[in-house]
Amino acid sequence: MTKEQTYALLVEQVRSLVQGEDDPVSVMANVAAAIHTTLGFWWTGFYVVRGDELRLGPFQGPVACTRIERGRGVCGTALERGSTIVVPDVEQFPGHIACSSESRSEIVVPLRGSDGRVLAVLDIDSRQLATFDDTDRRHLEAIASIVAPAIEPPRQ
Repeated sequence: MTKEQTYALLVEQVRSLVQGEDDPVSVMANVAAAIHTTLGFWWTGFYVVRGDELRLGPFQGPVACTRIERGRGVCGTALERGSTIVVPDVEQFPGHIACSSESRSEIVVPLRGSDGRVLAVLDIDSRQLATFDDTDRRHLEAIASIVAPAIEPPRQ
């Protein structure tokens, strides 16, 4: 199966995992597990925006940093910019936070609420250099757009 075909099936699986589920933790946990097991990355998970920082959410892989300040590391930079960041070599990213010395490349995709603000980021690490490409970016952004409404807090 090609990478495109694998992602196409994964996107449909994520759509079915999210459908009708109203618990954000359950949604993020199942989506992280689906991505991680389907694609075999080193670390797959979510960081949720709390105030001006990111806090560790559901993930698959080794232990991780629990808090990341806005603008720090790849995740904090993606939060600050509000856009996806693909890093072929984490050693070359200024201010990279090394939660694990085994991480070599990374992609971080923001999840936006209906008002456009970033609610969380999807963070994926690989033990190989230059793992992530435009195919990963496009499909992971599609997954983020499916997950975001399911984790958005209700308006009051």
